[in-house]
Amino acid sequence: MRSTNDAAEDASLLVQPFPKPPPRVALAYRELDIAANGTDDQLRALGDTSALPRPWIPSTCTDPAMRTDLWTWLEAVVVWINHQYVYDPADTIPACWPKHAHLVNEIAVLADQRRTAQQALLSNELEEWHRYALPYFIERMKARVKTHCDRTHASDWPARGRFNRHLGREESAARSAAYAGDVQKSAADKEPAPQKLSAPRLSLVDTETGEVMT
Repeated sequence: MRSTNDAAEDASLLVQPFPKPPPRVALAYRELDIAANGTDDQLRALGDTSALPRPWIPSTCTDPAMRTDLWTWLEAVVVWINHQYVYDPADTIPACWPKHAHLVNEIAVLADQRRTAQQALLSNELEEWHRYALPYFIERMKARVKTHCDRTHASDWPARGRFNRHLGREESAARSAAYAGDVQKSAADKEPAPQKLSAPRLSLVDTETGEVMT
């Protein structure tokens, strides 16, 4: 695979190809394709398909070698996006993107969708990626990162105070009380309403005809 620097600096190409997944990431995709479309024999050989790593969810890629390949690929994809699709500096994916979990999770999905569009026989999926996936990602990124990482990664997490408050004893107790109240109310609503018993009514019966006379 060509290095990201080589791809970014090759000025002889007007457009540069989308980075190919490294071998172990490509293997993960091949196994997922078998899980979706394989024969019964292939599925049996594959084993538990629910445990297969999914490159668009980095936390599922627990094998160290594969995880290394995943980071290599995502790094190449970020360089490619910044070089091929960014004109205004404000739209640039920041160099510290691996330190932002929200960017890591979204970039993995963005890379996966671009790879899928790359394999399509029609341009529809790529148009969807251009029209929705990439622009929406950039707008979300700018709204979340703002100018905190323009020159270097922010020295501290701007949301740390609110996050710590969320985990604090007082707020945690308040949420627990709200959860308990909701469960209690839900259980009460589920119980059948008590039936009202009507007062007994006395009736006279004609012993000859059997007619009930009120």
